[in-house]
Amino acid sequence: MAYKVEKVNPYNPDQPKKDQVRRMFDKIAPSYDRMNGAMSLGIDNYWRYDALKVLRKYPHKELLDIATGTGDFAILAQKILQPEKIIAVDISEGMMNIGKEKVKAKGLQHIINFEVEDCANLTFADNSFDAATVAFGVRNFEEIDRSFREVLRVLRPGGVFLFLELTTPQETPIKQLYTTYTQYVMPVLSGILATEQRAYSYLPESIAAFPQGREMMLILKKNGFTNIRLRRYTLGIATLYIAEKPVN
Repeated sequence: MAYKVEKVNPYNPDQPKKDQVRRMFDKIAPSYDRMNGAMSLGIDNYWRYDALKVLRKYPHKELLDIATGTGDFAILAQKILQPEKIIAVDISEGMMNIGKEKVKAKGLQHIINFEVEDCANLTFADNSFDAATVAFGVRNFEEIDRSFREVLRVLRPGGVFLFLELTTPQETPIKQLYTTYTQYVMPVLSGILATEQRAYSYLPESIAAFPQGREMMLILKKNGFTNIRLRRYTLGIATLYIAEKPVN
């Protein structure tokens, strides 16, 4: 089954999404962290921190951080969870190069390793990780079902798949405020900070097309996950999904 969001591309609708996403993030990598902080007003730091605390009650010695970007979620996971190993993967080497510098500056190279990986075709062995995480990256997957099945495969039985994603608020007045912000404020900020504006028009388009709430929970169930739940943040601007790999 193809999902609407899989057809929302940064540039050309006739080219593979994966290639376009890689190109987009390689381009915006130098300004990504600065832009992300400005556009989220820093509230995403709370979402990330609260999300990772969920993993404290599960085994978390070996983690896989997918769509790691510049590595912020992996670095925060190391701080909160103190795992033995984190493999941080992405298709954008430009983003990960910045992440590598951050990790080096913090002296965490022995814990956090970066690898170029396609989430729909991971090279890791079955049952390799205690948990897998994604922060704001599932919208960019070209093949959600195949990627979810890959995550399930590389998790150990009982392992947790945890991902944060931006979502469209449904309640007033936050719904109207969100619409105003994405249509008018985001383009202005991207222009001021000299980033590629197409990347920040792709953002609200992909959020609007992304399967949300119960629909996403059913997708996780269809792909083999169990004990699925969600947690909404900031009146629905972001949603945390938590799912487990069956023990048997």
